[in-house]
Amino acid sequence: MTSAAVTLQPLFPVALGQVALPADPLEAAVLMRAMLALRGEAESNPDPLCAWTGDLNGVDQLQRHAAFAPLISRLTGHVWTYLQALGFDSAALALHLQRCWPVVGETGQVVGRHHHPNAHLSAVYYLNGDGSGRSGCLRLWPQRQSNELVPGLAVGHGGPIRADLAAANDAAANHAAANHAGAQQWNAPWFDVAPRAGLLVLFPACIDHAVLENNDDDDRRFSISMDFVITAPAEPSAGGRPEYLAPHPGGWQQVAGPEGGSLGG
Repeated sequence: MTSAAVTLQPLFPVALGQVALPADPLEAAVLMRAMLALRGEAESNPDPLCAWTGDLNGVDQLQRHAAFAPLISRLTGHVWTYLQALGFDSAALALHLQRCWPVVGETGQVVGRHHHPNAHLSAVYYLNGDGSGRSGCLRLWPQRQSNELVPGLAVGHGGPIRADLAAANDAAANHAAANHAGAQQWNAPWFDVAPRAGLLVLFPACIDHAVLENNDDDDRRFSISMDFVITAPAEPSAGGRPEYLAPHPGGWQQVAGPEGGSLGG
């Protein structure tokens, strides 16, 4: 009797968007100099091992800087393409660039694991990088490892799921990895994206991510981070306001603090 084959179907994947844009070395050089000017004398955040990030240093609206505005305007067009690919109706929502900040990573510096609860969609654009990953990859973690079945197995530590074997160099380990190819496909503990000049990366803001150590002794890592928020459009359609979208901020009203009294009657 012939046994039936088991087929695996990927369900509920995370949408990682990548756009390889033509890199303009002259534009990149101008923007990198502008980033260093914005950073000033600081070199970290403030831990010496942490890259300098503008959002923690009052530089979080790069789209309002004349030098950066043209590039960021071009990038936001690809954000709409990403949303439409996910099935969003652009006429039924408003997209807001909430924050946009520079990140400068010196040799040996990292950005720790975190996510952006203030936003819905995050993006990174690289001004430099050769795709090797030596300047520090963007690492993304799954929110939940459903396929590991027993919580914690996918991270390794001698467990029965050996996703780490796929990256091993010795022959025996590579042979074992070939026998466990499903580990990388279905139980990879993380996914790395190598910086490359002109690369735009988009992902849900709820995804934990970090930047690995810059091991390039000859170059800094320069990137631009962006956070986007989705709301209802300013003028709702004939069908009314979407139930789960926040109203457009144009209709919001800031409430005075306790020292200023209440805005209510």
